[in-house]
Amino acid sequence: MDNCLICERIAWIKENKNPYFVRELKTGYVVIGDCQRIEGYTLFLCKQHAYELHELEPHYRDEFLHEMAVVAEAVYHAFQPDKLNYALLGVGRGLHMHWHIYPRRDGDTPVPGPVWQLGKELHDEKYSPTGEELERLKARLNEELDKLL
Repeated sequence: MDNCLICERIAWIKENKNPYFVRELKTGYVVIGDCQRIEGYTLFLCKQHAYELHELEPHYRDEFLHEMAVVAEAVYHAFQPDKLNYALLGVGRGLHMHWHIYPRRDGDTPVPGPVWQLGKELHDEKYSPTGEELERLKARLNEELDKLL
C-alpha cells in the first residue's frame, strides 16, 4: 500500500483534503476526475486495497460492482451522455482497483473511438475544473446519487 496513488487519494478524502470527493459509499468513494476533458468524468475508488476483482470476498465484490453500476447510472443522469464508457485499469502507482466512468458524446474525440486516443490531452491540467465548475459537477452528481440511494 506504500506509494499507492489511490490510497493517497483516499487518505486525502479521510483528511477532508480532496476537493474532488463527491460521496462515500459502502465499498468505495465517488470522485470527480481531476481533469474534465470528457465532462462528467468520474471515478469510483475501491475502499479495499486490491488489484483484481477476484481478490475481493464474493459478497464485497458483488456490492462493489453493484455500487459502481449505481454510480454509473448517476453519472448518466447527471451529465446526459450519448454513451458511458467504463474502465477498471491499473498501472504503476494506480494498481489499486478504481473504476473510470466516462460520459461520452458524439464528437468528443477527433475520430470515433476510445478516449485513450486523446493521449496526454485527456489529463491535461488545462481541463481542470475551476472551483465553481467543480462544485457544479459535484452537485449534479450528488443530486442523482440521492435519487438512487
